[in-house]
Amino acid sequence: MNAQQEWLETNGLGGFASSTTIGMNTRRYHGLLTAATKPPAGRLLLLSKLEEVVTVNGRRYELSANQYPGVIHPRGDELQKTFQQDPFPVFTYSLDNIEILKRVFMVHGENTTVVEYELIAPSETEVVLEIRPLIAFRDFHSTTHENSSINGSFSPQPGLVKLTPYEGLPSLYLAHNAEQIEATGNWYRNFEYTLEQQRGLDFQEDLYNPLLSIFRLTVNSSAVVIASTIARKSADAHGLRLAESNRRESIRRSAPTKHALVRDLVAAADQFIVSRGNLKTIIAGYPWFGDWGRDTMISLPGLTLVTGRPDVAKDILRAFANCLDQGMLPNRFPDAGEQPEYNTVDATLWFFEAIRSFLAYTGDETFVREELYPKLQDIIEWHQRGTRYGIRVDTDGLLICGEPRVQLTWMDAKVGDWVVTPRHGKPVEIQALWFNALCVMRDLASMFDSESSPSFALMAQKAQRSFNAFFWNDQNNCLFDVVNGAGVDASIRPNQIFAVSLPHSMVSLANARKIVDAVQRELFTPMGLRTLSPSDPAYHGRYEGGVWERDSAYHQGTVWPWLMGPFITAFLKVDKSQAAQKQALKWLEGLHTFMQHQGLGQLPEIADGDAPHKSRGCIAQAWSVAELLRAAVEDVYGNHPAIISD
Repeated sequence: MNAQQEWLETNGLGGFASSTTIGMNTRRYHGLLTAATKPPAGRLLLLSKLEEVVTVNGRRYELSANQYPGVIHPRGDELQKTFQQDPFPVFTYSLDNIEILKRVFMVHGENTTVVEYELIAPSETEVVLEIRPLIAFRDFHSTTHENSSINGSFSPQPGLVKLTPYEGLPSLYLAHNAEQIEATGNWYRNFEYTLEQQRGLDFQEDLYNPLLSIFRLTVNSSAVVIASTIARKSADAHGLRLAESNRRESIRRSAPTKHALVRDLVAAADQFIVSRGNLKTIIAGYPWFGDWGRDTMISLPGLTLVTGRPDVAKDILRAFANCLDQGMLPNRFPDAGEQPEYNTVDATLWFFEAIRSFLAYTGDETFVREELYPKLQDIIEWHQRGTRYGIRVDTDGLLICGEPRVQLTWMDAKVGDWVVTPRHGKPVEIQALWFNALCVMRDLASMFDSESSPSFALMAQKAQRSFNAFFWNDQNNCLFDVVNGAGVDASIRPNQIFAVSLPHSMVSLANARKIVDAVQRELFTPMGLRTLSPSDPAYHGRYEGGVWERDSAYHQGTVWPWLMGPFITAFLKVDKSQAAQKQALKWLEGLHTFMQHQGLGQLPEIADGDAPHKSRGCIAQAWSVAELLRAAVEDVYGNHPAIISD
């Protein structure tokens, strides 16, 4: 138990609850109820936390822990005995001869968080629990500060309080079984969020306490608070908990293998699948990302197909297909509800691979032929004649892209006008994805449109010839990262692994082995692949500091766990020995250990390039989970569909 470990509850809408294992909020994103008011966007942090005091025989014990300037107060962490997540966050506190259990969970499909308190050690002692809710009512990226415009009044009904502190924002309902409710109206000032301070962002906040609720705890009853955007009853808590427990256990049982690693990854995968209107999408990461086109397409096979949820995959493919514009998939949907942003070259190409995987798993030719194939044809045509940001097929059959001050690949860090990794021209993974897309079109056309199949085959052959002529780096026995009119970028980066890992590969088996060897030698860590070789002068081994420092390191050495998936696929593609299988499983088990003991059931966005490879960024990242799950099931355990590859 410490302030570095963070738990996460999600609701299938984009909303979430999260904090540390000692209940001390260290991020502006931490809170008990962040509601997705326009799923999966419009996220508002309504309820930050509950301040709890237990009185035993007249002696008061404060269970909370908060960071204020220069001091942690109170010190409820010193009373805390255990933290468990099985399957919900459960905190246990030891107070003299009694123990208090606190349970937190979210309700799937609702902006609802349930908090329950139980007296778990028999006692004849009189125990009183006081709870003071602290509310924020703000965009989840910002912070709240004391103001006079807040409306702290409320009219309590039996077992229910309705709070509407600001006009234009949703109401917060607090269902409870308290014996007594008292109005307070106090501001708690100067909370400090240490992780935001380290990130160079706004890290201080004031929170408002509108009321005090008083409960009497006995061994036969629970104290309940249900925070929600809808009116509920405290008596609902037991049924909601049972239903959510059963739902989560059902998800674990549906895993394609009984291996603990796979079951845990399947459970983690569920947290990223959320609603977008009547369809589904994928949250790229918690606590701050929305749904991104690139992340969604990369994550789709692992999160939905490997887990046996093809209807969700179909919803996602349909939702993004409906947003195609000028042959491009959106890069992201802004949280504030603006128009989608079309500034990515690879999201659209990953769309082809997601569709290939969908068809391999489901055999649903009708859906692909009627709803997706015409869209794919349109994408190819737009790329042939040219679309946004200079994205077009060059005379050599390869895909060229890029304009000044625009980042189009997944290595997209930018500080002001400074493009950290300006990969303009012909990035290596874009060529691998383009060739894979052309081969997918060749195969689909042979099924749906036989006259077009030869033309796609010819385009693929031309791209393959040019790629092998231009991209091989003899000096390092691997691939160049970017080829353009100014020359080549020989930086050793992980992007070349996709030239091996994708189902349709342009490189020979001999060269594929050399690529895998180079990547393993220069970039491999137990947490994933570095984004740049440590031997490069531009290498950054630690991801820390303010915005400039962190963005400088984001793709300049920082480790990305999601890359372990394609690396394992490539590794086992070039070495089919039993020893290679055991080695790949050992790597996966190392990340599973991280999930169990540090990630609390999840995998992070990134980690430091330097040992000990401390996790950084988002605490839960969709493609980290998805690609580990896909590689584990398809490549290590061998449970894969009838994949046709070159």
